[in-house]
Amino acid sequence: MLSRGINYFLAVAEHRSFTRAATALYVSQPALSQQIRRLEESLGTQLFDRTGRATCLTDAGEVYFRYVRRALQVLEEGKRAIHDVVDLSCGSLRVAVTPTFTTYFIGPLIESFHDLYPDITLAIREMPQIQMEPLLVDNQLDVGIAFDEVRSPDIDAEPLLSEMLALVVGRDHRFAQCETIGVSALNDESMVLLTAEFATRVQIDRYFRQSDIRPRVRMEANSLSAVIEIVRRTGLATLLPANIASDRDDLVAIELTPSELRRTAVLLQRKGAYRTVAARAFIELAHACGVGRR
Repeated sequence: MLSRGINYFLAVAEHRSFTRAATALYVSQPALSQQIRRLEESLGTQLFDRTGRATCLTDAGEVYFRYVRRALQVLEEGKRAIHDVVDLSCGSLRVAVTPTFTTYFIGPLIESFHDLYPDITLAIREMPQIQMEPLLVDNQLDVGIAFDEVRSPDIDAEPLLSEMLALVVGRDHRFAQCETIGVSALNDESMVLLTAEFATRVQIDRYFRQSDIRPRVRMEANSLSAVIEIVRRTGLATLLPANIASDRDDLVAIELTPSELRRTAVLLQRKGAYRTVAARAFIELAHACGVGRR
């Protein structure tokens, strides 16, 4: 457990105000200020700049804040390690998934995991990879499923599966009977695509530039389910993992030639993070499901 002074320090740093921090902690402001002064005296330095309208960390305070956050992560991992149960009769796991995997991969994986370990509480969050990595680093997530273009140096990535992006169309589309199609056919094709915050869209745009392709992007959506629904109900096409269409009767996945839209899915964890028994079981099962999808 952290000392009272350090808890008060974190509250003031978060709220950037002694008044708001005292309210959040249900203590008087003089009592909080006294604890902060004692902490500063014990460290021999000033932690907060109190001269402006907002209370800001000094340079020394910023350094101390980083170390305190790191200590909190270690303490939280220690707490989880104490309560970690080898037989998986209880426990919890926080998992984040990039949107394309929720349609065809995460469902069977979660079904298998729950069948094997019904007493483990799972918290599943769908988010772009750019949001996922900071949460993993801050120990707010245990495992992420995303792609191998990892930005953070504090993240470890394990290859999980390789998938191909294909032209996905409805059953009534003029290309629906084709097994393969040349990439040049995408020129002037009317399409709906995911918005730019998705890794899938970044890869697609890069592919278009490299292939000198200029499709007509008629719609964009920040939801995979919305893109699929639009393809089902309009003549628009899209580019998505071929596996998404394989489990649906109303969609067709057409391989593009040359086949250059391949990418690697990975399991993400913070470097050096304590890996609970539940996390190890989930990762092992994810690899097994990944083999089945290759």
